[in-house]
Amino acid sequence: MTSHTADPAAPSTSSADPADPVGFTDPAGFAGFADIDGFLRIPRVASVVASDDGRVVTAIQEADEPGAKLVSSLWELDPAGEQPARRLTFSAKGESSPRFAPDGSLLFSSSRPDPEGGAEEEVTAIWRLPRTGEAQVVASAAAGLSLLSVAADGTMLAATSVLPGSNLEEDAERRKARKDAKQTTIWHTGMPIRLWDHEIGDQSRRLVLVSPEGDLTDLTPDVGTVTLYAASADLSPDGSTVATSWTQRVRGGETRSSLVLIDTATLRRSVLLSADENAQYGSPLFSRDGRKLAVIRSTASSPTDTSYSRLEIHPLGGGEAITAQLGDLSITDLEWAADGSLLMAGDLHSSGAVLRIDAATGEARTVAGDGVFSSLAATADGTLFALRNDVAAPSRPVRIDTGSHAGAGAVTELPAPGAVGALPGTLEWVETDVDGLTVGGWLCVPAGASAEAPAPVMLWIHGGPHGSYNAWSWRWCPWLAVQRGYAVLMPDPAMSTGYGDAGLNRGWPRRPDVVFHECETLFDAVLERADLDGSRTAMLGASFGGFMANWIAGHTTRFDAIVTHAGLWALDQQHRTTDAAASKMRVHRHEDEDPDWYRAFSPHHEVDAITTPMLITHGNRDYRVPISEALRLWWDLVSTWDGEPQGMPHRFLQLTSENHWVLTPSNALAWNQAVLAFCDQHVLGAEPIPEVLPW
Repeated sequence: MTSHTADPAAPSTSSADPADPVGFTDPAGFAGFADIDGFLRIPRVASVVASDDGRVVTAIQEADEPGAKLVSSLWELDPAGEQPARRLTFSAKGESSPRFAPDGSLLFSSSRPDPEGGAEEEVTAIWRLPRTGEAQVVASAAAGLSLLSVAADGTMLAATSVLPGSNLEEDAERRKARKDAKQTTIWHTGMPIRLWDHEIGDQSRRLVLVSPEGDLTDLTPDVGTVTLYAASADLSPDGSTVATSWTQRVRGGETRSSLVLIDTATLRRSVLLSADENAQYGSPLFSRDGRKLAVIRSTASSPTDTSYSRLEIHPLGGGEAITAQLGDLSITDLEWAADGSLLMAGDLHSSGAVLRIDAATGEARTVAGDGVFSSLAATADGTLFALRNDVAAPSRPVRIDTGSHAGAGAVTELPAPGAVGALPGTLEWVETDVDGLTVGGWLCVPAGASAEAPAPVMLWIHGGPHGSYNAWSWRWCPWLAVQRGYAVLMPDPAMSTGYGDAGLNRGWPRRPDVVFHECETLFDAVLERADLDGSRTAMLGASFGGFMANWIAGHTTRFDAIVTHAGLWALDQQHRTTDAAASKMRVHRHEDEDPDWYRAFSPHHEVDAITTPMLITHGNRDYRVPISEALRLWWDLVSTWDGEPQGMPHRFLQLTSENHWVLTPSNALAWNQAVLAFCDQHVLGAEPIPEVLPW
């Protein structure tokens, strides 16, 4: 095994004095990582935008007083990184999704009360904040408006929804009547019917053009409930054309997403890129001159190949498309630069990078590395602003030097709320050989670990399975466990992003034995260290990681505790009830078509072999991994327990208002407390958790 210690500080050349309170290095009320409630109340930088004349604005989320929700506000940053951030908005409802209008005013989304009474209460409207003066509502709709793009003349593209059979004008009245009658029926005519945590068939998503004065034009009045349910769309700089993904149902419960152009004057549609059984299209983005369109083409997954994403650049005046040469990088974010090149962020080798793509050749060079970047925002003079984070630091706004010289540019952090201060341990990159392949991961070790006092160790397996342990997480933060005295190993095994097509497809189709073999081999390698205690261990995972936890529980007794969140248990059941049923069934087929795969890899077959104490956590509103998986797992564990009921070691934390994630701060607090207390009990021998939780 090889390892190296990572610098937990983000690379920065910020000129702000770290001792100056404007740098927000010590958030008020945060007493260190032992203070979980204080940790969850640290401000979170969510997005950043920049105007062509150099103004920079960020959205920052904070928990409200009772911990019932995260509330977002907008702050203006000093692009030079010398002055403190300045808060711009203050409403109790919050403001998010900022964008600059061509006149320099700031557009944002909010459900704050409209003092002029033009917007419905509790409905998200588009607001405009001028350089001086008060914010005012630009436009609203009965179901709310989501701002997608802004043209050079101030025209906006937004998304809304209407009830079936409604138009924009009559939708509000019909919604009120439906609400007053407590009518909740949904008429389904095909698949899909759900997405993540909401129903699809009860309303139709529409794209609307919003004039600078706030007038709405429905660009898609004739679409059904599925066509735009998950659409990504963009408006050309001159406002004449909308590019959008366009989903249609096909046989077998499947859908296909093509790329369609809509003329905003005539509403005429033309298909630019037609989906077929091998590829679909999405994430369109017009170049600044409107002559090119960046598109992501995704191949269809199969029993032998996962889905691969390709970045294509299509000249709209005719000519051959260019495919970007991305190497191992997995795409996460796109932004056109003023010089006509395309900037792209993505996962790379358990970290991340920003690349500049030559739109004529597809050739790429690195603009920034050593961190995970998002929310790219380029200005007219070539400056790039973004958010940067890694395992040791949450997202921070940065300015990136994107000069034409070869190699990565300097990354300068801008003062903003939300830094976390000193970490309670060290961060190391570790790797080992697994059957001729190098598999690595991040290892977090508590400061007090030593040969005389070795730390108990947790193995975390990430979700996806196409994901990476390369970034900060407010939900699964290893430093809370490190503060408690645990070391945490977070591998990037087979099917992780940032390792090219070969990495994505290794272990396909979702082979838990392959993933666990790689994770366990790395785990065993790090346990050779004198400062780690291999006799006290736990395993944790969520989503695909939760599936891994459930499968591992029936195949080994080496762990003292297992925590599974949103985990798949009975695959014949989950593959038919998930909101992604079509792709699951396409890949894994019916159990009678591939009985050996289901028998080997559906965790429920090995319930009788489970002796390790398990903590199940699951949200009722999770449609990706329905709550039925947790309910069936819980029944199987309880009903097969052979001892007295009060002696059963397993526990179930049900989160009735949560979806696939735990988003409410108070629920996240209870979740973290329960997980750590459960591990303390079974790994460290702490007092049992009482029947009635103390939190």
